[in-house]
Amino acid sequence: MRRPSPSTIVSLVAIGGVLVWTLVAYALRGADRVNALDVLLPLVASGALLLRRRHPVAALVVVTTASAAYYPLAGLDGPVIVMAFVTLYTAADLGHLIAAVAVGAVALLAMGLGETGGTRHVDDSMFLMIAGWVVAAIAFGGVTRNRRAYLTEARQHALDALRSKEEEARRRAGEERLRIARELHDVLGQKISMINVQAAAALHGIRKRPEEAEAALRTIKDTSKETLRELRTTLGVLRQVDEDAPTAPADSLARVDALVAESGLDVRTELSGPLDALPTEVDLAATRIVRESLTNVSRHSGTDKATLTIRNASGNIMICVEDDGPGAPYDGGSGFGLLGMRERATALGGVLEAGPRSEGGFRVTARLPLSRPTNGAR
Repeated sequence: MRRPSPSTIVSLVAIGGVLVWTLVAYALRGADRVNALDVLLPLVASGALLLRRRHPVAALVVVTTASAAYYPLAGLDGPVIVMAFVTLYTAADLGHLIAAVAVGAVALLAMGLGETGGTRHVDDSMFLMIAGWVVAAIAFGGVTRNRRAYLTEARQHALDALRSKEEEARRRAGEERLRIARELHDVLGQKISMINVQAAAALHGIRKRPEEAEAALRTIKDTSKETLRELRTTLGVLRQVDEDAPTAPADSLARVDALVAESGLDVRTELSGPLDALPTEVDLAATRIVRESLTNVSRHSGTDKATLTIRNASGNIMICVEDDGPGAPYDGGSGFGLLGMRERATALGGVLEAGPRSEGGFRVTARLPLSRPTNGAR
């Protein structure tokens, strides 16, 4: 069974009070004091009171008019004015404050000027009491409306904050997935490509130049071991287990000779400026860019020679990897390798450019600032 709303309960209580008063007054005063308006006007006011939530202004006008006509014309002096107070409160509570103030002011003015018929005199104390109840009903309705609006706004702010928090969590999760994909690509893609190159060299020279094949196999062993170590480190970070456990050292430009040796290429290296004690994120990004660039030379350039230039100057790490091989047709850099390098450089506020050289071959250049830009500058 559906329970009645608080508004309906208030209406029924007011109507019931008026009805009981009318019956008691009729029993005490006799039929000679009663006329048709003693019944008609309370009924009209009661019907309008039940509709005050749907039609607040119309109900306010009807109930106030019925109350104004009741006291000079009816005989029992029932508490019909209570219904007027309720409709004044309801109109203000539903946002019709101007209408409530206007109707209340007109009613009080009419009462003060004796425009309700002049058959009964209202003393000053009664007038002030009624005026106080009118003001109180309107003010209380305005207060409850403001409080309800405040609570609604507070709930909306809470929902917005929760929604923003969820969106931020989804954004961070997306960024983390991208970072994980980039790390796994760097760990697996580059090292496995290197293993593939060395395996091909070992197969090619296993009979004619066994010493070179042995060196290639040793490189495969060391590279696969390093790959497994880095993979375990990456997965350990993702699982977030045993945070106090020691982790293997990350790649660093300080190990650039080892990076060059792992590539299996004949690389001419030019280094300038200190490359140790760099900011961790810059050092890691630069190392990944160098490794990926050398891997691309091995896989796509058609040559085994390259030039690597790294300079630490003017607050930036400058990287340039060049080759002079015929290479494969350039598709604009849509592969995951170049995309990952660009994302790493952009994340640090730097830039990375890659493309064919006019004199032949391919060039990758990157600039990584040693400190992050401020005010969102790029």
